[in-house]
Amino acid sequence: MATDINKQPEIRVLPMPANTNAADDIFGGWLMSQVDIAGSIAAHRHVGNRVVTVAVNEFIFIKPVLVGDLISIYADIVHIGNTSIRIALEVMAEHERGKDKAQKVAEAILTYVSLDENKQPKTIRHD
Repeated sequence: MATDINKQPEIRVLPMPANTNAADDIFGGWLMSQVDIAGSIAAHRHVGNRVVTVAVNEFIFIKPVLVGDLISIYADIVHIGNTSIRIALEVMAEHERGKDKAQKVAEAILTYVSLDENKQPKTIRHD
């Protein structure tokens, strides 16, 4: 997935010292949770109702994320099924904000299921 320079990220977040692992890099689980949030925002925006994560189809860590990096997470819809939607996500980090171009630090594909008010799978309208 190539990020369009005019495309807006689903979320931007700044990792803090509390988010580090024993090596002083940002903990991978923290980054995964941010990616899940961004994917759910994109899925909800398309579906129009509650969605839940059912699968992390792929998650690739490319480079370490550091405290103070500005993280931008971009999302694209990959597939829409009857009740599920698969989202591709790209994580970009600006190590030195204003001086540095963003670098891809991770990418993922997650699947969400659309739910109705009774928390049952809901058919996604294909408009």
